Amino acid sequence: MVLKIIAVLAAVSVLSGGVLAREQVGGVRGRLDIRRLARPVERRPDIAATGAPAPRDVPDLRRGVVYLETAPRSAFDEREPGRAVMDQRNEMFVPHVLAVMLGTVVDFPNSDFIFHNVFSLSRTSRFDLGRYAAGRSKSVRMDRTGVVRVFCDIHSHMNAFILVFNHPFFNVTDTEGRFELPSLPAGTYNVVGWYEGEARITRAVVVPPGGWAEIDLVVP
Repeated sequence: MVLKIIAVLAAVSVLSGGVLAREQVGGVRGRLDIRRLARPVERRPDIAATGAPAPRDVPDLRRGVVYLETAPRSAFDEREPGRAVMDQRNEMFVPHVLAVMLGTVVDFPNSDFIFHNVFSLSRTSRFDLGRYAAGRSKSVRMDRTGVVRVFCDIHSHMNAFILVFNHPFFNVTDTEGRFELPSLPAGTYNVVGWYEGEARITRAVVVPPGGWAEIDLVVP
């Protein structure tokens, strides 16, 4: 009988702890306000084309990445590496900005009707996938944290970024600059706003127990 009572009390304690932990979790949300958007790289003239050039899609340059400069200790628990996709479509990398966790495998499918050659000379990840045709795909595992600048060896106007993190507290903004970093324990954090190759702004925020910190990051 005594053992049953102890077991019940232990179960109640665990459940109460779980509820309390959930109640203490909050997050950071807000907007990364980019006042001066980058200009897309101009496409080289196609010597095979005649007359006016055909309209081309341009990369979405309204998105940035917001992340924590230093993550809470629990963020470094063992996690299964995931998989992500950076497509090649209409002579663009889609998305233009991709954020992933360390160990993620990034697929680079070719959805165009022409050849592409994806490569990077970045310290974070140096690779050259060679030329491959429509319908094929090649992959790279991101084994180091940092920024990976991606290009196409055939089409010089094609470029993109992959940001690799060792924690999950990052978010690619939407086209309005909005972001959310949920599931954060209460505490003080440095929030970084990144745009087109570099960290542009860092602000300290205080996440209250079970609440949200609201912040606007303005990049002139």
